[in-house]
Amino acid sequence: MRTRVILSATTLAAAAGLIATVPATAAPAARPTTPAQATAFAQTAVKDRAALFAASTSDAFAARGTKLDATGISHVHMDRTYHGLQVIGGDVIAHLNADGSVREVTRTLLAPLTLGVTPALTATTANSAAAAALKGTATGTATLAVSTREAVPTLVYRTAVTTAEGLQHVLVDARSGAVVEKWAEEQTVTGTGTGYNVGTVTLETTLSGSTYQLKDPTRGNTYTVDMNNRRIGSGTLFTDADNKWGTGALTDRATLGVDAQYGVSETWDFYQQEFGRNGIADDGVGSYNRVHYGNSYLNASWSDTCFCMTYGDGNGSTYNPFVTLDVAGHEMTHGVTSRTAGLTYSGESGGLNESYSDIMGTLVEFYSNNVKDVADYLIGEKVVASGTPLRWMDDPSKDGSSAKCWSSTVKNLDVHYSSGVGNHAFFLLAVGSGAHTVNGVSYSSPTCNSGTVTGIGNEAAGAIFYRALTTYLTSSSNYSAAKTATLKAATDLYGASSTEYAATAAAWAAVSVS
Repeated sequence: MRTRVILSATTLAAAAGLIATVPATAAPAARPTTPAQATAFAQTAVKDRAALFAASTSDAFAARGTKLDATGISHVHMDRTYHGLQVIGGDVIAHLNADGSVREVTRTLLAPLTLGVTPALTATTANSAAAAALKGTATGTATLAVSTREAVPTLVYRTAVTTAEGLQHVLVDARSGAVVEKWAEEQTVTGTGTGYNVGTVTLETTLSGSTYQLKDPTRGNTYTVDMNNRRIGSGTLFTDADNKWGTGALTDRATLGVDAQYGVSETWDFYQQEFGRNGIADDGVGSYNRVHYGNSYLNASWSDTCFCMTYGDGNGSTYNPFVTLDVAGHEMTHGVTSRTAGLTYSGESGGLNESYSDIMGTLVEFYSNNVKDVADYLIGEKVVASGTPLRWMDDPSKDGSSAKCWSSTVKNLDVHYSSGVGNHAFFLLAVGSGAHTVNGVSYSSPTCNSGTVTGIGNEAAGAIFYRALTTYLTSSSNYSAAKTATLKAATDLYGASSTEYAATAAAWAAVSVS
């Protein structure tokens, strides 16, 4: 029997924050339904409830970004100025209830500012002091600001100094001339990498001083570490001197780092472009990758605990490295599922969980359109050295273990085999039944009811399945519930009398889900 490779997920999450609680008060009459409306409510709250924001009449706030939750709760991130000066560390987040009232305020400044804003030094003197302290050359004009990052709020000049280690941001006390704080410039740059599976690609990286890091500030600071063939520890962030990563050869450890970083970038972009989702948790925060995990590790997995993906190197004979595009999309989708429906990883709900990861991993391949990893409806075909896929979506039974049709015994199967029902339904909805050739690969998809299904394409099918996952499915949903959820999603997106609705119903009937 062929070795079962699970591409697994673990689920456990926690969060914490520094929050100022808000006593009850009369709620506004309207509710914010757009970012602009939420911002307006937040600005009103600053005026009416200044103490919650540690604000005085000398403060002003400007919205930096606004997020509206599906629950109606909104979060408005605002930058603060004091007498017109930037307040470093003075930003706040106003969390608003669905009716527009203040729910809570996140802040680090605990009391209103009272310091004077007249400097004892000129901007030129501040620049000279910064350059002398860091043994470099001041860049640009120093500007006045207020820093609240020290124990006592301080009037400072903010400037920059070019040193042998790179650009440094510097805060100079505007009265004494002492350097209060400094930090290295982290500059987003575009590098190139050559991966084992994806070929030569571009990567957004970070320049910290004179060293490049395999970390992407444009996608929530997603990054990749080398586990050095260990299973414990935090790994080592990939760094480079010339921003050219990997050679395509497995003898270069950065090669698999390229595959992983590219995979997470493409998956991030797929979810953002297709569904407006801003990262796995839809909060703009990036995950990270762990490559070269263990010795001859034959798996890849997602963990909620570390909010990360882990990739094995394979064994060099039957299995190649597990760092492929569809596997990256598969693992990150476990994270999306845990933050939305939370499908329990056993029984039919576990099969649905795995199926969703296969489906979205496949759609990531099609979205990426990478010439070295041509998109198909085969799962993990580049992982197995022989080229045999781990799973087939057109006819899941081809692997000898997966279910292509639902029955009452499907819930007893391993989740990687019960996933076949969902994979088959999606293929029928996207491509259709019978014989098809896509990107040079031939498929022949049977139906369990001898019916015929006409596909509606990846985009529409993906939109229906994604909306069902994020809007209607719950942790214990089974395949019958998935059918109901996708029909509701099809109705929302296309209408109950649409071709898409009819195709969704036909696809589930074709895999015996009633």
